[in-house]
Amino acid sequence: MNNRVNILQLEPEGYKAIASLEQYVANSGIDKIHWELIKIRASQINGCAYCLDKHSRDARKAGETEQRIYVLSAWRETEFFSQEEQAILALTEEITNISHGGVSDATYQQAAVLFDEHYLAKIIMAATLINAWNRIGISTHLQPKRVEA
Repeated sequence: MNNRVNILQLEPEGYKAIASLEQYVANSGIDKIHWELIKIRASQINGCAYCLDKHSRDARKAGETEQRIYVLSAWRETEFFSQEEQAILALTEEITNISHGGVSDATYQQAAVLFDEHYLAKIIMAATLINAWNRIGISTHLQPKRVEA
């Protein structure tokens, strides 16, 4: 892959602004596993290898199981995810695929029944944030470092 711009080096203030939102979400009280599921699922949809590698590792460190990470892209086909996690994943998918009709009333209402307004806002912010990071990673060809077994 050819070299592309390094946003952190060239536009550190813009990068810091997004990193500031990252800090907000990290300290907002959102459950760490919920946040990692959001980051992995959006990154799967967007095809961001760098973020998939990073957040799969982060999820493992936070206590997520390898099995659930392996089947996350097929979460509807398993019984591995709680009702709350299913609502989060559905909302994340619709936010990530926003051009395919937006967030449906059914998906939003399902999440609104399970979470208070503040937590729902945090889920939306987390999904929005990872989509921004994915777009930076993909457009600049960020690459994960290969780890030998």
